[in-house]
Amino acid sequence: MVKIIGAILILASTSWGGMEFSKLLSQRPKQIRALKSALQSLEAEIMYGHTPLHEASRRLAEQLSDPLSSFFGSFAERLIKEDTTVKEAWSLSLHDIWKKTAMKDTELEIMKQFGETLGRHDRFSQQKQIMLTLTHLEREEEEAREIQGKYEKMVRSLGFLSGLLIVILLM
Repeated sequence: MVKIIGAILILASTSWGGMEFSKLLSQRPKQIRALKSALQSLEAEIMYGHTPLHEASRRLAEQLSDPLSSFFGSFAERLIKEDTTVKEAWSLSLHDIWKKTAMKDTELEIMKQFGETLGRHDRFSQQKQIMLTLTHLEREEEEAREIQGKYEKMVRSLGFLSGLLIVILLM
């Protein structure tokens, strides 16, 4: 009886691990898509609303879901309350939330590069920088979808099958 309960626990835990890893694979394209949408909204606020950066970021924080909501909220708060540059506030806010996302270091680098140009140029140059960032994120989203398509189902199956292998070896 103890062996059966142990076998069930092993199968459940390895299956759960496979499910969690596959969830990360499916969240990455969604989060990149949400990030692209946020940058498009930021572009609209800057170009057509002539909204200050801290106000546009605060509005985005209200519209988005976590972790992007936390990012833009933190960024807006840093711009208002701290004596810092836009680049530093952007970088610190990215650093604070990046571990909570399913995105990889390539997206982090793209966002850091964008943060270096944010607030330094006129509206039209800023629009070009946003478009360039969106192009890079589009490429990363396509890659994330390919990886998801290739590996999501395999990872789930691998979690269950590795648990089954462990149970067979222990029996």
